[in-house]
Amino acid sequence: MFKNMIVYRMAAQWAGSLEQVEEALQKTPFMPCGATQEKSAGWVPPRGEAHGLLAESVGGQWILRFMSESKMLPASVLNRKVQEKADAIEKEFGRKPGKKEKRDLKDEAKLDLLPMAFTKQSSMWVWIDPQAKLLVLDTGAQGKADEVVTLLVEGLKGFGVALLDTQTSAQAAMAHWLLTQEAPAGFSIDRECELKAADESKAVVRYARHPLDIDEVKQHVEHGKLPAKLAMTWDDRVSFVLADSLQIKKIAFTDTVLDQAGDEGGFDTDVAIATGELSKLIPDLIEALGGEGRTELGQPAAQPGAETLAVRVAGKGVVTGPASAPQDSNPDEAPF
Repeated sequence: MFKNMIVYRMAAQWAGSLEQVEEALQKTPFMPCGATQEKSAGWVPPRGEAHGLLAESVGGQWILRFMSESKMLPASVLNRKVQEKADAIEKEFGRKPGKKEKRDLKDEAKLDLLPMAFTKQSSMWVWIDPQAKLLVLDTGAQGKADEVVTLLVEGLKGFGVALLDTQTSAQAAMAHWLLTQEAPAGFSIDRECELKAADESKAVVRYARHPLDIDEVKQHVEHGKLPAKLAMTWDDRVSFVLADSLQIKKIAFTDTVLDQAGDEGGFDTDVAIATGELSKLIPDLIEALGGEGRTELGQPAAQPGAETLAVRVAGKGVVTGPASAPQDSNPDEAPF
């Protein structure tokens, strides 16, 4: 449970109950794809029990599970079917289909093939910490995260989120740690790293199972290659890879945690272990990155000229940005 994390800060004023979340999720339950349906998505019982609750609480932590299903229709198969239809038209009428007709043929071919296509399912754990006001998604794909967040924002009245923001960017912090060869308090640097050049060369250097406290790594950073990923361990309990986007990937609990858990298994134990450890790691990581960049959702930390952030749903994703255009304090002076 939770191999990756994209973390959001929830609106401080939102005080929804578990019952309200359950009611909202019941409006969009997961249903398998129909015969001619390309994709389906919705909520399933996190315990895996048929007709179970869609929102579970374990130790005050709320756990949801998002499921999606899509039909696997290779482009080569679709193109071959379209070509067969086009050849049939040419043979019968002595002409080749035009562009618009070919688009129609593609739609027809897709409808013909979808009932026979294989389906692929994927699921995502969703964790709401109502006390800490955090929303955590078990994914490393921002597009999938946007889909889930949009469903939640549209279904829960007053619910708003913004991606976790810190005073120091993850990339700048990782570069500093590699240059000084010193990890922040409570963390250690492991043996995996990816450095990318910011110039047009786009050069990439990767280290795997290799010590990083060497001059070669420092020289790469000094010469302009910035960290995109860095493997770390928190408190000898959780290992992970920190990305420059502030996503947390490849989460694994150390033997220390697993030994303390014993042989007990099951949903409640897994949730208790995951949320118990990660709910401590997240604030420690925020502190290592200089604290949050927003004191609360919709309000940036005190900075000269900072503008209020607006969080809204637009189209398929969540959009964050200035609520209004900032005032130009010196319109006569061009920046360059």
